Amino acid sequence: MPEKEKLRIDKYLWAIRIFKTRSLATEACKAGRIKLDGQNIKPAHEVKVGEVYLVSKGPERKIIRVLGLLENRMDAKSVAGFYADETPVEMTHAFKSIFNAPVLKRDRGTGRPTKRDRREIDDMKDNFFDTKED
Repeated sequence: MPEKEKLRIDKYLWAIRIFKTRSLATEACKAGRIKLDGQNIKPAHEVKVGEVYLVSKGPERKIIRVLGLLENRMDAKSVAGFYADETPVEMTHAFKSIFNAPVLKRDRGTGRPTKRDRREIDDMKDNFFDTKED
């Protein structure tokens, strides 16, 4: 597919499948969730090869480097050559997901947790999400 010389950021983010619709990409730009060099950008910002964008999508943060311009949406395998995901492992949503938290189960019929039990449960949850770097 031929590359375009000028391309809007909202259309690019839609084409590389970061956002499901172009209007969602436009709204993200307007809300300041797309940044270039720490600055918010407008939906009409012209994308250039080599630029690095920080995309915030809910709790997820991605760092994307533009490798090529893509005007139309394509299948996911073909799109992979048009951008590089440079997101560090520490920033990925799966790194500290609530779904990876320990599941607390209480035996049936034991009643409500006591104040002491509640404190132990809270301490365990807090310690799970703390990152202790030496």
